[in-house]
Amino acid sequence: MEPDALDRAILAELRRDGRASMSDIAARVNTSRANAYARVKRLTDSGVIRGFTVRTDAVQEGLHSTAYVSMQVAQADWQDLRTRLAGIPEVRHASLIGGDFDVLLLVRARDNRDLRRVVLEELQAIPSVRSTRTFLVYEELETIE
Repeated sequence: MEPDALDRAILAELRRDGRASMSDIAARVNTSRANAYARVKRLTDSGVIRGFTVRTDAVQEGLHSTAYVSMQVAQADWQDLRTRLAGIPEVRHASLIGGDFDVLLLVRARDNRDLRRVVLEELQAIPSVRSTRTFLVYEELETIE
């Protein structure tokens, strides 16, 4: 199913505040509560909405070091690599990409010492990882889709 303009408006409101009441969402997108509820249910049932979650402030959570880590890997081992990466709590996002490297990770750690441990002892210990490159994040700008 392809979301229409009203669906996209509802999705934008949910991204802005996932805890907003259906009445508030309906008022913001100029539709009835029943229609907003039905559309959210349809978007969820069809898989457009995959779930609801909480966004945290990494620093307030005690994670003071953030980095993007690029990896060159044996691509034939991607399925095993995905499983291994999912088991490393500091890896917050992983993407298989095209270009100069194969995988891009978002890693959040307590501090630079912990980040070093994750990269050198966890990531580089995975047999299919050929090389890594770490890009420290100094400041983040969070945007909402």
